[in-house]
Amino acid sequence: MSLHQQLQQRQAQGKPIRVGLIGAGKFGSMYLSQIPRTPGVHLVGIADLSPDAARTNLSRVGWDVARTQAASLDAALKNGDTHVGEDWQALVSHPAIDVVVECTGHPIAAVDHCLEAFSHGKHVVNVTVEADAFCGPLLARKAAAAGVVYSLDRKSTRLNSS
Repeated sequence: MSLHQQLQQRQAQGKPIRVGLIGAGKFGSMYLSQIPRTPGVHLVGIADLSPDAARTNLSRVGWDVARTQAASLDAALKNGDTHVGEDWQALVSHPAIDVVVECTGHPIAAVDHCLEAFSHGKHVVNVTVEADAFCGPLLARKAAAAGVVYSLDRKSTRLNSS
């Protein structure tokens, strides 16, 4: 069964993968543009230093503004919407989040975000390739010790190497 079929199955079962995104800038926007067309994934929350800029980017990549107005992560989970705020720690510690996508582009912050996500049992997709370049083996060991998956986004490695 392909990944797409598995995601369609999760969608049909009402059990989407619940994602938290940290950073809605350049790389985050590329991810955001894909979410509305990806079955079986619910972007529960976005943490960004500038929630207004994150909302602007959401609108720019085609999101319905009404889908980004959830007052909290819990409200987003209840209504199938997305919460946009500044608090990345609340995002990575929320028990309903399955996967954290790290897209800040700030290597030091990205390492902190990954480590904190691991400590809360979250799988991580790291788009901040520089964090992996500096600390990848450490992050992989910490993820393995926490029993979660740590993955470097392959697109970011191609984009940054060109």
